[in-house]
Amino acid sequence: MKLIQVNGVGLEIQLITPAHVETNRAPLVFLHEGLGSVAIWKSKSGDWPEQLCALARRPGVVYSRRGYGQSQSIDDVRSANRLKPDYLHQEAWTVLPALLQVLHIQSPVLLGHSDGASIALLYASRYKLSSCIAIAPHIMVEEISLQSIEKAKDAFMSGDLRARLQKFHANVDVVFWQWNDIWLSEDFRQMDLRPDCQRITSPVLAIQGLQDPYGTIEQINQIHTHNGLIERITLDDCGHSPHRDQAELTQQSIVQFLKDKP
Repeated sequence: MKLIQVNGVGLEIQLITPAHVETNRAPLVFLHEGLGSVAIWKSKSGDWPEQLCALARRPGVVYSRRGYGQSQSIDDVRSANRLKPDYLHQEAWTVLPALLQVLHIQSPVLLGHSDGASIALLYASRYKLSSCIAIAPHIMVEEISLQSIEKAKDAFMSGDLRARLQKFHANVDVVFWQWNDIWLSEDFRQMDLRPDCQRITSPVLAIQGLQDPYGTIEQINQIHTHNGLIERITLDDCGHSPHRDQAELTQQSIVQFLKDKP
């Protein structure tokens, strides 16, 4: 495990350098889901970021947000330090730019999943990118999302979700409750990234599983960028994690999308 300091916070990071890399191509920066981390990217389908970087012949960066994985934890996450309704914006516009500056990365390819996809789109609404890849993004709050998050709460409190997540996080309670509390709060229901997406000028690839229990196809259909440079892909037999449920198809789609990108 490697930690780097970003805005005074220790963040877990993994750097990927494939055997055959085209050094003139922008690196891939992976942004994890609401319960994700560096380690969870690697689970179930091997080291997916490493596989994708090798196929795309690009270097990569994977990091865990604060409170996730082995990154610095958060005290009193259910009270004084509870996430605010703009937590996605804060990560995209405050933490991520500082991280990229520490790593001396300009205009990367941002690849985000779920919450990470929302963060990638928000970053792209303010900053220039080589391109933005949004896998199962949340650009608005749907009832299907809240129903699934309520079920996750039951699974964490009474089922095996806590034990499953504990393998990937130093403090599993911080991970779960910071995500679950804000998503089920009344204030968060107004979250709407569609106006932000209209300011995006970088090329966007949006991928959605047709059987995603956390969001409908409208999550990608409602993304409209400033210049219309967006490609939308839907995958059948696929839930909320296309990079696990349809790993090969997702990789192929991304590699093809990046083929003519810097």
